[in-house]
Amino acid sequence: MSEFQALYQKYAHDLFRFALYLTGNRAEAEDIVSETFVRAWTAPGEIRQPTVKAYLLVIARNCHRQGLRRSGRLSSLSGEEQDFPDPRQAPHASAEQRAELASVMADLQRLPELDRTALLMSAVEEMSYDQIAVTLGLSLGAVKTKIHRARLKLEQARQSRS
Repeated sequence: MSEFQALYQKYAHDLFRFALYLTGNRAEAEDIVSETFVRAWTAPGEIRQPTVKAYLLVIARNCHRQGLRRSGRLSSLSGEEQDFPDPRQAPHASAEQRAELASVMADLQRLPELDRTALLMSAVEEMSYDQIAVTLGLSLGAVKTKIHRARLKLEQARQSRS
């Protein structure tokens, strides 16, 4: 197995999950992951991020941002994740979980892109605030503020639905 194949196998799932949370759309997330690995493969020079994962997340974020600029719109939740209900659950419970997931994904999409990225890097990718600051080129205080505000907005949205 080549070094690049090992890199793909190790990080593709994490990148897909990150891109799916960014876009809310399975097809766009798959495109972002593909484009991320193409750019990583063809990039000149050394990796300038603290970790390979951080480097790939930055590329994925940049691909997402370029797609937003090209289309001139914000991505919306496609609902594709609802196509595959969990067969182990009762239909009612499964429907409630899908509805809650759709609500959370929609709330996530309403966050500013940079806030959403910082929150996802912290909550989903389990990166430290220091790693996020270096990866996004922000101060440590700015990262803490963005993540805190994103969490507050998500909590307010959840409470307004209750």
